[in-house]
Amino acid sequence: MQAPAASGDVERTVDALVRAARGAARQLAGASTSAKDDALRRAAAGLRGAEAALLEANRGDLERTRALGESAAFLDRLTLTPARIEAMAKGFEEIAALPDPIGETISAWRRPNGLEIAQVRVPIGVVFSIYESRPNVTADSAGLCLKTSNACLLKGGSESQGTSGAIADVVRRALADAGLPPDAVQLVTGGREVTRGLLHRDDQIDVVIARGGEALKRTILAESRIPVVKHFEGICHLYVDARADLAMAERICLDGKVRRPSVCNALENLLVHEAAAPAFLPRMVRALRDARCEVRGCAKTRTVVPDVVAATDADWDTEYLDLVLSVCVVPSLDEAIAFIARHGTGLAETIVTEDYAHAERFLREVDSAAVYVNASTRFTDGFEFGFGAEVGISTNRLHARGPMGLRELTTYKYQVRGNGQIRG
Repeated sequence: MQAPAASGDVERTVDALVRAARGAARQLAGASTSAKDDALRRAAAGLRGAEAALLEANRGDLERTRALGESAAFLDRLTLTPARIEAMAKGFEEIAALPDPIGETISAWRRPNGLEIAQVRVPIGVVFSIYESRPNVTADSAGLCLKTSNACLLKGGSESQGTSGAIADVVRRALADAGLPPDAVQLVTGGREVTRGLLHRDDQIDVVIARGGEALKRTILAESRIPVVKHFEGICHLYVDARADLAMAERICLDGKVRRPSVCNALENLLVHEAAAPAFLPRMVRALRDARCEVRGCAKTRTVVPDVVAATDADWDTEYLDLVLSVCVVPSLDEAIAFIARHGTGLAETIVTEDYAHAERFLREVDSAAVYVNASTRFTDGFEFGFGAEVGISTNRLHARGPMGLRELTTYKYQVRGNGQIRG
């Protein structure tokens, strides 16, 4: 077991990280869009060129993590493939192709006294991103922070350090080759003491973005002196209305649950109106079982499909991140909305319905970051929203909500132009 670092060593490490990040943020604030886009395109080419090295680093991380007995879902989130590397590279290119939000005038007006006031987008400054297992977050966070002229400190889980380090090295080389400061992207190592020390540096770090397991996020919220944008668990719902296209509902359910169950925007609870249940549930349960998905149901569900495992109260509040789905039959749209309010985590919900009024009520009354009609919750993703990538999916209300892309990594300032006005 590695001995804890001495407090003086930790302080020096933390101080070096934050000072380098703040200095890089100041340099990036004056960088041109063309220089940032050049770095992003170089990073994309670098990932493609380093594919063999990235896969080798990832194999080492997977071997160590597999030996610890982690779940298949956890290993899936950790795994890199050539397709996932290509997706990261394309993400850099898509970010480069997007308009630069820095310097954008949000609004402008002239006061009666002649003052001209403009609200203009500027970088947040230094972003500290803490996440577990998914090495692609390293690329996504670095790319979005670069485009928005923010420096980023990246703390991936220990299980992904080899892979995340290899990705960060590619980005740092791309920054240097484009004439930008490599310290705009720094991978944080050194264990919990260093992470805790960084969470206390509200003098140099402007925001913390937390994504990962509940224990990690609760610890960050308890420790941090810096504002935290949190990505809490994703207990996502699909409601099949009385007037639903059942074939569509089946496709959306399978996409939401079985395509990739280990991600936060996958379905965990299926709600079915009692009028649709007799026709829908037997076919849906068969399709789920064909996909090796376990189904747990309420008493009404088990009346329609008797061999379904009985759901417990805890099931409605569990993010399985695995091939398990809980099913509840409800008597009305009102009850479906109330069920989601009780058990949802505010990430994403969807309704399948041909009833326009019900669709509009669902959109209006369900209080989640992303609410869908006749579409899969799996679209709750920065890339799918056209953001190029995301640094996380915020379940906060302030300052960002839902997939966080470029604009969510900006703040604003007021630029005021006068010609000698005084208040008097």
